[in-house]
Amino acid sequence: MKKILVVLTNTTQFTKKAEATGLWLSEATEFVQDMTAAGYLIDYVSPQGGYVPLDPRGMKYADAEALALYRTPDFQHRALTASLAPSEVRAEEYAAIYYTGGHGVMFDFPDSRGLQAIAETIYAQGGYVTSVCHGIAGLLNLKTASGQYLIAGKQITGFTAAEEVLSSKERLVPFWNEKAAQSRGAIFQKVRPFKSYAVQDGQLITGQNPWSPHAVAAKLLSAFAA
Repeated sequence: MKKILVVLTNTTQFTKKAEATGLWLSEATEFVQDMTAAGYLIDYVSPQGGYVPLDPRGMKYADAEALALYRTPDFQHRALTASLAPSEVRAEEYAAIYYTGGHGVMFDFPDSRGLQAIAETIYAQGGYVTSVCHGIAGLLNLKTASGQYLIAGKQITGFTAAEEVLSSKERLVPFWNEKAAQSRGAIFQKVRPFKSYAVQDGQLITGQNPWSPHAVAAKLLSAFAA
């Protein structure tokens, strides 16, 4: 299989305050560019399908390469305008699923049963479940065939409590990813805030923050080559 499924959010704003949020652009573009360069095909899915908003704060950190992919008709259409709905995805076609971040994902990733079914199928068929930053929210409620949390006993990482405080959004998020992961039995790993970092534990590959998509992609490509 040479296809990767990239998961994006449909959430446009926080619930406690009318402040815009959405996809952190570089968390999608950096990973997509690395995987595309290696010959993998990319599809995009979101909990509801269709429109995917961009986190305006993330656009401030988008470099020339991120903006170059962002401006392509393919990315504008397939990722930001007409992302697939879970019901349109055949999980058996994909070698890996990658959950992007941005604060918006905390509101629609954790309880999307459609996304969960796709990820659980990919994992069960030997594929990889990966995420970066807040995208770990999509892993929190995944289950194994025996009904246990997929991340229980696994080394993973994601946006840390310290990084949440430093981002000044700690009062707006519905939960803390680090604490939620630990409550499900995960062995949460981290380095100092805003440093690139990724962890692999078997078929799980996770990155800590917006500086980590390249690190996640590198570990996934190494896993495919093994």
